[in-house]
Amino acid sequence: MRSGQDPDELPRARCVRPGALAALAALALCGFLSWGALHLVMMIRHGLGSEASLSMVWMACFALLWWVPLAWLERPFRATAEQSAELDRLFVTVQIPVYNEDPRVLEMCLRSTLEQSRRVDRVRVVDDGSTDPATGEAVEYAEIRDRFLERAAAAGVEATWDRTPNRGKRFAQMHVLAQDDADIFVTLDSDSVMDREAIREGLAPFADPRVRSVAGHVLVLNRDANLLTRMTGLLYLPFTRGLRSAQSVMRRVTINSGTLAFYRAHLIRDRAGVYERETFLGRPMQMNDDSMLTFYALLEGDTVHQPSSLVFTLVPERAGHYFGQQMRWMRGTTVRHLWWFRYMPVRGVVFWLTVAEYLHLFLGYAIPLLILAHPGLRSEAGGIALAALVIGTAISYLISLRLFTIVRSDETVAQRLVLFLFSPVATAWRLLCLRPLYIYSMFTCGRIAQWGTRDKVEVGLSS
Repeated sequence: MRSGQDPDELPRARCVRPGALAALAALALCGFLSWGALHLVMMIRHGLGSEASLSMVWMACFALLWWVPLAWLERPFRATAEQSAELDRLFVTVQIPVYNEDPRVLEMCLRSTLEQSRRVDRVRVVDDGSTDPATGEAVEYAEIRDRFLERAAAAGVEATWDRTPNRGKRFAQMHVLAQDDADIFVTLDSDSVMDREAIREGLAPFADPRVRSVAGHVLVLNRDANLLTRMTGLLYLPFTRGLRSAQSVMRRVTINSGTLAFYRAHLIRDRAGVYERETFLGRPMQMNDDSMLTFYALLEGDTVHQPSSLVFTLVPERAGHYFGQQMRWMRGTTVRHLWWFRYMPVRGVVFWLTVAEYLHLFLGYAIPLLILAHPGLRSEAGGIALAALVIGTAISYLISLRLFTIVRSDETVAQRLVLFLFSPVATAWRLLCLRPLYIYSMFTCGRIAQWGTRDKVEVGLSS
């Protein structure tokens, strides 16, 4: 946080100007071409003779990272004056499920819904039976609730606050959305704070009637808490502004972040009774709600990402919380992959993107084994490893250029630059730690009985 900034001030962020973005994109493209040239050198060195198989492997690895340059073609959706007038007539409901949340960040979350440049029409908060883990007594958030409802009434925003028995996030959402008559539903996590322009920007893609859902762009709120939270901000980039941005160019975003996402309301209303009762291997699955809603949208039309619809969210500050969250996400993604293979058209983009993801994962382990097993390559393993290190470092910096596409009110240029310089550390963490965890999670995805809501406040905002 910048020196002298009010700790309770809502954070702000904006996309850089188009000229600066174009310069960053050109730099990234030059880097990608240089990276491709390095692959070509490796092919010439190892692939023109008896090492043709390795040549194909190098080529495949390069091709499977197609999304790195494509992501830079993404631009925020812009509505014309006529379209903006139509968008302003849409009735927008924001739904916030709450369970054992840090009071300070919850209040900031609620404030952000009322301080939007495009006023929302309704906010529906559902407390999913929050309790004090030490005493087992109900946590009512009474002061926060009363203050929020009073502010909402003064702002002309319809607001409700319900408390239900603890049944999980999906039931909390459908408790109010199943009968809500809005045109657009916005799902917002209770540990997240929207930028003032988030709603206006997130609605813009709906000017196209083919768009069924819009993913917001997620930033880390507690970025400065420790090394883990700083690294998490870097780890988000390959997905939020890498793969997801590339998918958005093709209008096939596969997973929205539940942190902030927008949906045509009928998508959720029509699935009432089904969405909240999803099962896998006969067990109820309450997690992975965001990917399920995106799946519904994919079945009906286009799904996109709006990089200018910005939201700040809390991320884990402790290793145990971090790994538990990652494992839940990875297991959920594996389940959703099975759904895509079953229901997405074989000729469609989503099906083949999923195939490419698994092929890339397989090659990441197959290449080292191939090198070690091949007598002609074993002696050159050191040189190949060095080339892989150079390539990995290059791709880390190419992806992390995205750090400079967003200007945050709570971050200086120097802080962004330092974070950028350490981006290879995040890449190493992803390869050496998260990828093996992903393999484990894939093979244990049936353990969804352990998936549930937290039993205590796991992370909050320090004073």
